[in-house]
Amino acid sequence: MRRTTFTNLALAAAVALAAPAGAYEATTVTDGGTLSGTVKFQGTAPKPATIPVTKDNEVCGKDKTSQELVVGSDGGIANAVVVVKATKGKANTPAAQNPVFDQKGCEYVPHILAFPAGTTVDVASDDPINHNIHVKSTANPEQNKPFPPFLAKAGKKIPWKVDKAEWPIHVVCDVHPWMSAYWLSMDQPYYAVTATDGSFKITDLVAGDYEVEIWQEKLGKKTEKVSIKPKEETKVDWKLGG
Repeated sequence: MRRTTFTNLALAAAVALAAPAGAYEATTVTDGGTLSGTVKFQGTAPKPATIPVTKDNEVCGKDKTSQELVVGSDGGIANAVVVVKATKGKANTPAAQNPVFDQKGCEYVPHILAFPAGTTVDVASDDPINHNIHVKSTANPEQNKPFPPFLAKAGKKIPWKVDKAEWPIHVVCDVHPWMSAYWLSMDQPYYAVTATDGSFKITDLVAGDYEVEIWQEKLGKKTEKVSIKPKEETKVDWKLGG
């Protein structure tokens, strides 16, 4: 009996050690709360840089406006990422339909793409020229795949599986060096990418106190704190830069 008890305890301890520390716990969320608001630039925003186009001008145009930092007339920052550092809540499952990451006029659309870890991204192109997609992952394998014009003409897509949580992942085109975007593969579902006016909304949060990380590719990261109450909407107005 003692041997059996000891064996069971040892097995339980081994399982506990094998489980990843701080792993997200999926659970049923009842009376969840909402976090909404804006992310705005502190002070006067710099004028976006103009990037000269050095090849394939018939498709790409003469120049591009940098997407590193896009600030609206009211100060709202587009394409900032708001991440609630939750340890439990609703399931973090990939969407039924794969997100599309497109190449249009020698720019990536969307500029920021966030999705649950385990998602397959469908990479597409509208451009009748050679592109390549260089995904500079570290937790996931770094990969570089060509996208020739015949695939674009046929309307084909390249499925790109991102198994592990990792962010940000820089995506570039080695053929057209001004092309740049970011993927965010998330280990929990409470995140949002700000709209053109800097607004965001995250729903179905378990009530409690949270740290929230805001990331913007040029301005870096900032941490805020919020309290979420059951069935209530917490509104914030956060600042970056300046």
